[in-house]
Amino acid sequence: MLNLPLHPHTFGECIVLLFALIIGHALADYPLQGDFLATHKNRNYRDPVRQLPEGLWVHCLFAHCLIHAGFVWMITGKVFFGFVELVLHLILDLLKCEKRIGFHADQLLHVACKIVYVVALQQAWVA
Repeated sequence: MLNLPLHPHTFGECIVLLFALIIGHALADYPLQGDFLATHKNRNYRDPVRQLPEGLWVHCLFAHCLIHAGFVWMITGKVFFGFVELVLHLILDLLKCEKRIGFHADQLLHVACKIVYVVALQQAWVA
């Protein structure tokens, strides 16, 4: 049973919450993303075999980011952080797909977002 600190006060509680957020990120970015979303969220990808609908990438990217937002919302208990995750994940993945940032920078920035959420909760910046 998960007993996550929604308002972490100690360093240990912050680490537990951060660990849960990183696990959620790993689940959302790997098994729950799958090959279809991973490939088709890139607006520059053209399927060599199938004629897919124009603009499919928007739906795939948004669906992927919604999965991440859902994890952050469920883990922190804050819809605000879910919405922030949706927007930030969308921006970071767009930058990655456009080759403005690399894979490792993308992953590091996603984890940095999770650290900011934990700090914001610990500091009571968000009620």
